[in-house]
Amino acid sequence: MIDFRSTLRSLFRDLTLRRGLVMLVLTTIGTVIVLPYFKQNVAFTTVWLRMLVVAVVMLLAMTVAGNLPLQRFNLPAWLKWIKREHAQLIALMLAAFFGTILSGLLIGRTLTQMFTVEAFFWGVIFFTATGITVGVVATMLLVYREREAHAYASLQTSEASRFQLEKQVLAARLNLMQAQIEPHFLFNTLANVQHLVETNPPLAARTLESLIAYLRAALPQMREQGTSLGREAALTTAYLEIQKLRMSPRLQFSVEVPDSLREAPFPPMMLLTLVENAIKHGLDPLQQGGSIRVSAVCESGLLTVSVADTGQGLLSSNGMGLGLANIRERLATLHGKQAKLLLEENEPRGVVARISIPVLPSVSLPTT
Repeated sequence: MIDFRSTLRSLFRDLTLRRGLVMLVLTTIGTVIVLPYFKQNVAFTTVWLRMLVVAVVMLLAMTVAGNLPLQRFNLPAWLKWIKREHAQLIALMLAAFFGTILSGLLIGRTLTQMFTVEAFFWGVIFFTATGITVGVVATMLLVYREREAHAYASLQTSEASRFQLEKQVLAARLNLMQAQIEPHFLFNTLANVQHLVETNPPLAARTLESLIAYLRAALPQMREQGTSLGREAALTTAYLEIQKLRMSPRLQFSVEVPDSLREAPFPPMMLLTLVENAIKHGLDPLQQGGSIRVSAVCESGLLTVSVADTGQGLLSSNGMGLGLANIRERLATLHGKQAKLLLEENEPRGVVARISIPVLPSVSLPTT
């Protein structure tokens, strides 16, 4: 017979006080984001309680999904790819939607109202998008930190596995560094959607579609220490599409990665960091904006990915931000002196940033 009590304990064993406190903090942040959406004077506590309902549903769903013994289920062949992290991310998105519906029912709205009244419908969309974003941020900041803490604890208790555990701690640190750009970008995009919902609903819908495309490209690799250049190019393209909606004619871009190089291993989020810096420090300060060109070549055993912009250039960029320092540290950790990040002036104006990494011996790529 199944011991339901022990089964429930195992499914909810990760519900810790820390996770509860983080949930309350992110609930407050989410409330601050969505509160300006309401045109009438709605009490902060009312919105906060609705957001809390969404957060609780998402936390329970993520915890249960993370503890499901997937290996015991006789999944069909087309679902064999689902792993623990995939189940958690799927659960987060579904829970954000159902939590939003539940919070609406609790304040007296009906399902018909939520899907036929335009203002309520946009509220459902915006609440759901905010819930997904807050859940993604919580997953990155909470789970990665917990992984790092567990690695340190194990390191103290097992000298025999010291070297392996140090590698796990290092991987967690790299994941945290690559996750630093995510919350800012996601919150900024949601703030832009919030404004567009009232001023230009069709453009708000297009922005949400681009954000969903971005999340689809980003979420599967959040916990991966390596990915392919093709996937990073797809993620970067989705990001640029969102920025294009924001900047309109002020941004032109192209992503030119040959098919022969798309399967090449490439560190996660580095290309996106270069593009974000090009927009933030190069194009955004200029009234006329500019263009960004992403390209890749393989020469003499080195894969070189370049981001060239026509922004204001190195002398006016004030250091180009902390993202580049993180890239240099991660490159040194992953490849030592074989990898490098170079910055140089573009002609006639702007910056060219290049990342060069060694091609793995097991990977055969054409050279140019």
